[in-house]
Amino acid sequence: MTTRRDVLKAIPSVGTAFAVSGTVLLDDAVAHAQEAAPLDGHFHPKGKAPSQFTLDRLAKARQSLPFSDTQDFDEQKRGLIAEMPDKKIMADAGHVAWDKERFEFLNSDEDFDSIHPSMQRISRLNQNYGLYEVVPGIYQVRGFDLSDISFVRGKTGWIVIDPLVSAEPARAALELFQEHVGEGLPVTAVIYSHSHGDHWGGVRGVVDEEDVRAGKVEIIAPRDFMEHTISENVYAGNAMNRRLFYQYGLLLPASPHGYAGQGLGQGVSAGAVGLIAPTRIIENDIEEIEVDGVRMVFQNTPGTEAPSNMNTWIPDMKALWMAENVTATLHNVYTLRGAPVRNPLRWSKYIARAMHLFAKDAEVMFYSHHWPRWGNDRIMQIMRDQRDLYAHMNNQVLHFVNRGVTINQIHNVYSLPQSLQDKWHCRGYHGSPEHNSRGVVQRYIGFWDCNPATLIPHSPEDSAPLYVEMMGGSDKIMAKGRELHDSGEYMLSSEIMNKLVQAEPSNQAAKDLLADVFEQLGYQQENPGLRNSFLSGAFELRSGIPEGDTPDTSSPDVVRAMSTELFLNFLGIKMDSRKVEGHSFVVNLVTPDNGQKFIVELENATLTNLEGYSAENPDLTLTINRTDLEKTIAGEKTLDAQLADGTAQFEGDLTVLKVLADAMTDFDPFFEVMPGTRAEASVQAKSDAFEAVTGRPVIE
Repeated sequence: MTTRRDVLKAIPSVGTAFAVSGTVLLDDAVAHAQEAAPLDGHFHPKGKAPSQFTLDRLAKARQSLPFSDTQDFDEQKRGLIAEMPDKKIMADAGHVAWDKERFEFLNSDEDFDSIHPSMQRISRLNQNYGLYEVVPGIYQVRGFDLSDISFVRGKTGWIVIDPLVSAEPARAALELFQEHVGEGLPVTAVIYSHSHGDHWGGVRGVVDEEDVRAGKVEIIAPRDFMEHTISENVYAGNAMNRRLFYQYGLLLPASPHGYAGQGLGQGVSAGAVGLIAPTRIIENDIEEIEVDGVRMVFQNTPGTEAPSNMNTWIPDMKALWMAENVTATLHNVYTLRGAPVRNPLRWSKYIARAMHLFAKDAEVMFYSHHWPRWGNDRIMQIMRDQRDLYAHMNNQVLHFVNRGVTINQIHNVYSLPQSLQDKWHCRGYHGSPEHNSRGVVQRYIGFWDCNPATLIPHSPEDSAPLYVEMMGGSDKIMAKGRELHDSGEYMLSSEIMNKLVQAEPSNQAAKDLLADVFEQLGYQQENPGLRNSFLSGAFELRSGIPEGDTPDTSSPDVVRAMSTELFLNFLGIKMDSRKVEGHSFVVNLVTPDNGQKFIVELENATLTNLEGYSAENPDLTLTINRTDLEKTIAGEKTLDAQLADGTAQFEGDLTVLKVLADAMTDFDPFFEVMPGTRAEASVQAKSDAFEAVTGRPVIE
């Protein structure tokens, strides 16, 4: 039986840009739990019914949106060669890496009253599951992961573009492809379009690293790929992991009342995430090369959907690959899981440049999510719309900012023009106008709304008791919160109920009412990330945060790719500076096999490093080959063990390493978001309810 512990060790994180971290999906018990009857009080696998206010809002959306436009469905099914017969793809570790059965309910013709009709539409479109021809010589396997994997015919074999999140689904995709189209020819090249892990994590499912080292397979990536692949995903990785529980609904059972898709795809696979470093970097803004005999023109687009990113024009096939810079949705300018805010104006200009450089000659456009577009008129129209989508958001939000609209108002003021709202490929299935508009404000002028009262605010839990007192106490707040809930004023109810929950984290009645409010707000959202965030908040308020083992935040295979400088930078983040007050030291670190050296200095409770220099009188000189240091970085062998067996040598005072080691912190991947959800009583109540539903304990 697959246990939650097994899954915890295997699931790659979709947060931290889907890259180097591991996180939690509830195991198969949750899938069974969604079929069970709801329990009173805490664990609600099926969710509560939508209110009449929610039903009215969703009915209005059904009437106002352009459901008569079905071209997406025609394009989505075009070119089908073979459906994937197996609904489950097993991981090498023994658990399920990909489970398409979870989403069978989306194949129903029923209009669910707990899913926004526009979101339900994109989730149905994402139900494709098989091998498709894009044009002769280009094929895609779709529906095996959050992203698609593409195959381009080369002179001697196949060029793979973006090999999914994990190895097992990528391998299954390659097997399906070879069975019907591939003719047994080898993979001769892999292209990583950008630095997010759903575009490279499954590389070991399609190629052997020995073939890469032997020069049989080329790995191509945009400039600065390795730097951003690591740095974007490690420094705040633990916090991103926790936040993605909300954005990606990782605790929610797949059901009409819970998780119902992610917009870009149905979800993220749970197989083995790996990384093989690129052998060729595209350095120039526009660079043409031959890849296994195929002419390809690469366009670097840094700072768009990813900090390292590139589009690809295949002129002899008249095929334009737009990576994730164009998809069938408004993408994230600001991601709810957390990442540097993206540059919507630059994004728009790179799309415009691709239009003029390549698209005017394109007969097909395909990308790393969703389905292709055929015909030059269709391609140009979608690119114009997507160009304007990001430019309008940048320009109009700044227009309002310059008229005094603040970050706390913009989401209620800004809207896309109706001409874009009427286009399905501009709807907010990944980004939303609400959270993206706030992101634009944050990018340009930061978090402060310029009201001095909010400049250095109290922490919510510190100011909330005063609010509760001034509002007349918890009974009055509960009564008003229930009144607002019952009248459909969910946002106002959430505002006052949140104050009460912050002030009284053990008040389960207050948490349950706030959960009811969040649930209705979740049902009303078109955007999956917003829906999942509200429903996840409701889940944790009712049930607490699940306890159990967690994996390291970095898989060893990926962490090995981290540069020594990035590793030392991360040590400075993991160090609790309060524990090193009064200490100071200088260490020379030397890695002879790659010729690097670093000064590592602790001063003013701050750990810094500088590459390329050595201190004249260090407290310690540590010499270790980079290849051996990788074992310590990946957690396979401690530095003490390396020193003990002579793999590492030292001169000077080793006690400085103990000072450093004692200050290191293991981040809690389940830190509290909603108040009171880590209280022992809440955890026990959740555990009892879960076991009553499933017949199994939460912690295994």
